[in-house]
Amino acid sequence: MFRWTPMAERLSETQLAQLSEFVAERMGFYFPRERWPDLERGMRSVARAFDFEDTESCIRWLVSSPVTQNQIETLASHLTVGETYFFRERQSFQILKERVLPELIRQRRGMDQRLRIWSAGCCTGEEPYSIAILLREILPDLKDWRNTILATDINPHFLKKAAEGIYGEWSFRGVPPGTKDRHFAKKHGDRFEILPEIRRMVTFSYLNLAEDAYPSLLNNTNAMDVIFCRNVLMYFAPERAKQVIRKFHLSLVEGGWLVVSPSEASQILYSQFVTVNFPDVILYKKDSYKASAGVPYGLEEKPGPSLQPAFAFSFASPPDPEPVIAEPQAEFVVTDAQEPDVVETESVPYAETLGLYEQGRYQEAAQMLSALLTEDPGNAKAMALLARVHANQGNLTEATRWCEKALAADKLNPAYHVLHATILQELGSTQEAVRALQRALYLDQNLVLAHFALGNIARQQGKFKEATRHFENARILLGAYAQEEILPESEGMTAGRLREIMRSTNGTQVSAISREQSFPRQTLKK
Repeated sequence: MFRWTPMAERLSETQLAQLSEFVAERMGFYFPRERWPDLERGMRSVARAFDFEDTESCIRWLVSSPVTQNQIETLASHLTVGETYFFRERQSFQILKERVLPELIRQRRGMDQRLRIWSAGCCTGEEPYSIAILLREILPDLKDWRNTILATDINPHFLKKAAEGIYGEWSFRGVPPGTKDRHFAKKHGDRFEILPEIRRMVTFSYLNLAEDAYPSLLNNTNAMDVIFCRNVLMYFAPERAKQVIRKFHLSLVEGGWLVVSPSEASQILYSQFVTVNFPDVILYKKDSYKASAGVPYGLEEKPGPSLQPAFAFSFASPPDPEPVIAEPQAEFVVTDAQEPDVVETESVPYAETLGLYEQGRYQEAAQMLSALLTEDPGNAKAMALLARVHANQGNLTEATRWCEKALAADKLNPAYHVLHATILQELGSTQEAVRALQRALYLDQNLVLAHFALGNIARQQGKFKEATRHFENARILLGAYAQEEILPESEGMTAGRLREIMRSTNGTQVSAISREQSFPRQTLKK
């Protein structure tokens, strides 16, 4: 191991330019010339973390070698600021409390009582816990609601601290009076622990905004009512920031809200949203009609069309373009001129519909699928995709109906049982979701994502030994896949990516999951 020796000389402009290009390409982080001093300070810290004798050697090593996920996480932890506190930028929370959440609650109360909120770039957890505290204060019937607060970050060390939920006095600067007493328990010294009932409201998960797929059923980044992404986009290059914002737009339900830091406000970056000016705060609203028509959203008018009460699942839909109907084409390929072996291929209309779905063009996809099912009412594959389309627009009732139709048409397809489990879990039917996943594994015991999903459910229920068993099974099965190989029924997720997620997820729960169990690596656990 090298002994760190502080270097007096500064990095050259050429080195800084090379380093800036490297982190932009590999991580999406943006360090223009005016931020090079920050980049240099961060890299000196990175060099120490990697046990290099000097920063220049560390840079040469990084730019000349394939970057592992662990290296990306280390870079992220040293090149970003991990300092935050409860109710930071308090005016945003005030608008959330007084304007945004009351309207959502009014629309959902007595019907489909759930809210979905995502803290993207949650750091050490102060922001998502602030959201949970706010919901606890304004919802007297909180127990009657199914709320989701998803908190994601690229730094597993931050996630681990967030999951522990223990904070010092510095995290409470500027909090409303009495907040600490009502929602935290005093620990030794000047430490305070978030109450268990608030901790349980938040789910922490690893996610790389620059690289990972979202919105996605798999990582629950879908059909959000509110997305907080504050003091995060400033780290991204402009083009990468636009990509992230576009994905946020898809991740929101119609009428959903994006909350960014005041310093990150921009008419250009958020052009697909409607800009809403509140006192001292600018928020961005997904209102596809007004955004496409250029209609301003003023405080003097009432909000746009009410959210459908079923909104709570998967992707939100972008503005509806004119439908594109594919011309009928041959569905078979003749492979032998003398004795033709007719090989059935995926029908062109379905393939085109799948493409529309993957682009987030859900209305067009739904139209084409409806036409396809009119011609072929027993097409289970089309039914399952239509279930995803409805789920991705937040319509769980229709999603359930079409998923059950697909299962009736093809009971032996494990993918449909996994889809059914995903919808059931979002509906709050956890035990039914478990049974659906078990049916999927009965049909295909090697379905990695079913084991992974069962592990997540068990962990959420506090069944840590059972969770460990399911995760170990998933890890064993992943051994059969190459790093870049796409996993079945994963919406494009690679085996390597799931390995990274499992490692990071386990890191956030290290204090909760029993370490006493030691499982052999050769056989799946029953």
